[in-house]
Amino acid sequence: MAEPPPSQSPAQTSAAGGREDILACVSALEAALLPCLPARELQAVDRSLQSAHQIDVERHARDFMEAAKKLQSYFISLQREDRPTTEDMLRKEIATMEEELKTKAELIDKHKKLIEGWQKELKEQLGKHITELERV
Repeated sequence: MAEPPPSQSPAQTSAAGGREDILACVSALEAALLPCLPARELQAVDRSLQSAHQIDVERHARDFMEAAKKLQSYFISLQREDRPTTEDMLRKEIATMEEELKTKAELIDKHKKLIEGWQKELKEQLGKHITELERV
């Protein structure tokens, strides 16, 4: 595979490599299928008693199956790449929990400050009421 230009990101490089792989698989599949396309000819070859025709059909069938297996393996590998690993899922869950914890800690601090402010106001009001009662 050719080296990607330096301006491409790793994701672009991976996508380009994946595209080249799939194109190679499709080309191999097409090359294996092309000799099998004319159905009338294949039927005639199947009825033929010449062993050379039978060998060609078997060879094309084998080539087709090999190309199909490569294509299937490629698609299976793509599925595996798309699914996150257990480790990645746990890291994401931990990050979400940490963010939630941080948000709740900030909320607790905010509420503590509100409560402290209210306590201060209540002490001031209590002091005013006690002073008022002492006057009476």
